[in-house]
Amino acid sequence: MPHSIPMVGVVGPNDEFLRVLENELGSEIHVRGNEILLDGPPDEVLHAVDVLTEMVTILRTGHGLTAGDVERIAHMDSSEPVRPAAVLTQSILSHRGRAIRPKTLNQKRYVDAIDQHTIVFGIGPAGTGKTYLAVAKAVQALQAKKVNRIVLTRPAIEAGERLGFLPGTLSEKIDPYLRPLYDALHDMLDPDSVPRLLTAGTIEIAPLAYMRGRTLNDAFIILDEAQNTSMEQMKMFLTRLGFGSTMVVTGDITQVDLPGGVRSGLREVPAILDGLDDVAFCTLTNRDVVRHRLVGQIAAAYDRYEARRDGHEAPVTAMRRPR
Repeated sequence: MPHSIPMVGVVGPNDEFLRVLENELGSEIHVRGNEILLDGPPDEVLHAVDVLTEMVTILRTGHGLTAGDVERIAHMDSSEPVRPAAVLTQSILSHRGRAIRPKTLNQKRYVDAIDQHTIVFGIGPAGTGKTYLAVAKAVQALQAKKVNRIVLTRPAIEAGERLGFLPGTLSEKIDPYLRPLYDALHDMLDPDSVPRLLTAGTIEIAPLAYMRGRTLNDAFIILDEAQNTSMEQMKMFLTRLGFGSTMVVTGDITQVDLPGGVRSGLREVPAILDGLDDVAFCTLTNRDVVRHRLVGQIAAAYDRYEARRDGHEAPVTAMRRPR
């Protein structure tokens, strides 16, 4: 290996990365001093060489690696034109010494689509980073003065609850629904600055119902949990778009909490907006889950269970990739 990269950077602390590679790759890996020897079927050895090359490329840029990064590199399709190193070194924000960046190819496509389109839909299961990355792009746009404010919203209909039956003031009733958005902001901004920006109106976090009748100019607007919008609510939200603004709509079409008979606006919108050039649909899957590895496995297990129960294969929703 190059002298500028210590071997521990490749094998990981206490050989942690080496153990991941041995689990994920179909070739045997032997480390001797400053050399790595591979043994196995030719195609598996070539794949292992690709994985190690990408790891070295990332380390040369000064970016660190985690065991999760190594596992994702091993899973990335080597036939894709975008290399894993290009995905894992694309930084959106840096806060408290930690870089926020896409960690899978689909996440990179999603982030790139936000840069290139006015309205972007990020559709996928929990843990795929669709909301977190959207908030990161919003904070980046605000810091770069591309927008004057951030508007974060979500429908207040989840898990069968209704606001009228919850205790407390209106603010106390609404807060639990908006808490994930607050959590994301606190990961990306200094704790003292969040209340100040909220008080000044530079960042607004509110239920979807508060968007009616408004036109949002020079804003980065995120609609989270959009699977719980009706057709009418989705139309209302999308038509709030003003000049100089970007909209990102996120949701999971397998987790709809709307009352029976109410069609999800997120499920219907791809067919409605099909063919509009400045609108992109990005699909994230269980392979893009970046929480604990069990989250992806649990989501996949539920998909298999639903497919068996319904007597058919798990549904695949066709979405246009961003141009």
